[in-house]
Amino acid sequence: MYAKKRSALLYTGILIGIVIGLVISSNLDWVRHSFANDRGEAVALGANEPVSQELLGLQSLSKAFTQVAKIASPAVVTINSSAVVKSNIRNPFMDDPFFRQFFNVPDQKQVMHGLGSGVIVNPDGYILTNNHVVKDADEITVTIDKVEHKAKVVGKDPASDIAVIKIEKKGLPTINLGDSDKLEVGEWVMAIGNPFSDVLDKTVTAGIVSAKGRSLGAGLGDGTLRYQDFIQTDAAINPGNSGGALVNLRGELVGINTAIVGQANAGVGFAIPINMARSIMEQLIKSGKVRRGWIGVQLEDVDEEKAEYFGLDKPKGVQVGEVLKDSPALKAGLKRDDIILKLNDFEVTSRDQLIAWVGSQAPDTKITLTIWRDKALKTISLTLAERPADEALASEEGATTGQIDKLGIEVQEMTRQLARQYGYEGEEGVIITSIDPNSVADRKGLREGDLILSVNDTATTSVRAFRAALREVKPGGVVYMRIMRERMVYTVALRMPRS
Repeated sequence: MYAKKRSALLYTGILIGIVIGLVISSNLDWVRHSFANDRGEAVALGANEPVSQELLGLQSLSKAFTQVAKIASPAVVTINSSAVVKSNIRNPFMDDPFFRQFFNVPDQKQVMHGLGSGVIVNPDGYILTNNHVVKDADEITVTIDKVEHKAKVVGKDPASDIAVIKIEKKGLPTINLGDSDKLEVGEWVMAIGNPFSDVLDKTVTAGIVSAKGRSLGAGLGDGTLRYQDFIQTDAAINPGNSGGALVNLRGELVGINTAIVGQANAGVGFAIPINMARSIMEQLIKSGKVRRGWIGVQLEDVDEEKAEYFGLDKPKGVQVGEVLKDSPALKAGLKRDDIILKLNDFEVTSRDQLIAWVGSQAPDTKITLTIWRDKALKTISLTLAERPADEALASEEGATTGQIDKLGIEVQEMTRQLARQYGYEGEEGVIITSIDPNSVADRKGLREGDLILSVNDTATTSVRAFRAALREVKPGGVVYMRIMRERMVYTVALRMPRS
């Protein structure tokens, strides 16, 4: 009897030891993961090599992207707009007066739908987006967590493509506003928006800042985008992303995605810097409109030849072409041919950049300009005035860009490269770089590459001289030009359009 009890205890101890051994070996990963094949044999799966230190280091960057997406995405919303427009599709019979006298045919109308993105900037429902997302919309809805909310327009600014809309909801998630002036080329950024479809809402893409201070020339195609200082990025931006967020790796909003090159992502996207958007947004929320700062100068970019002439070590800054009467620039002592190198502490890199920055500031803003005059640095302080209406500027500035536009041409000062390209070495004048089809200049036979030697017997040795000569021509008056083409000189007379 005693022997049987001892045997039973021995077997029980052995069984307990086996179980403990299996548990320990499992926790220590001594037994490889496996499954039984058809023959009952164990087949091990996967590797047990430890993760390399290099991969562990990269995980911190990956976690940064993940964290930024979690922080910023809740503040990015989908914006749907609709507008009733007249249809271009007509019954050809109804265009005939004979048939129309028998039928009362109403105008054909259809509803156009638009998709865009927006960024919540205030918990009480204020949303920042692009003007072209809500332009001409009869109805606007904002989708948050699959719930639609009707929105109203607080204010729009076509000149910068900024708009603010509002929904009646409180306690909304917002995003911190960053400092776009501190962005650096090569810095990581993320674009968040709704590409192509509202079912793809809060899509996150990543890239770098490709460039700063970019201009798109004609802008978005509606002729109103005048203030351009874009951030260029290769983060994927597609139709529907407009109005969405461009954020840095601190989760701060640094730009509003606005435009792309082509119809889909090609690695070249553009965003409005948040510092520019913020000033406009604050004015729109406060008063529903934008009052723009104004210096009162005509500006020209600085090329290699101008840099050499003015004693600069390289092309930089922008040149003051003309100082307008009764302007802040005139009162502060700014002069023709001053080169503006800095505005406050920021370097001025182009004419468009300076115009955009000044135009985004409210009147009465105090600024400091660092200029280059007589081959020495000088500092000038001034207070921005309110930009006059375009009509007032046109009468004050006379024949500047507006008058040139009436003729349908674009001109540029002669450079060594252009002189070699067109064979104008040793000549003085301004070169036509573009002709608008069916414009006054086009109908008179002017061509790209023509050298304008004089206007109404006044030599046009610079763009400034060309503008000054046109300033003397009244609407409906005659512009008499001496033109050189392929080393041959001839004359042409054009009528300045009245409007």
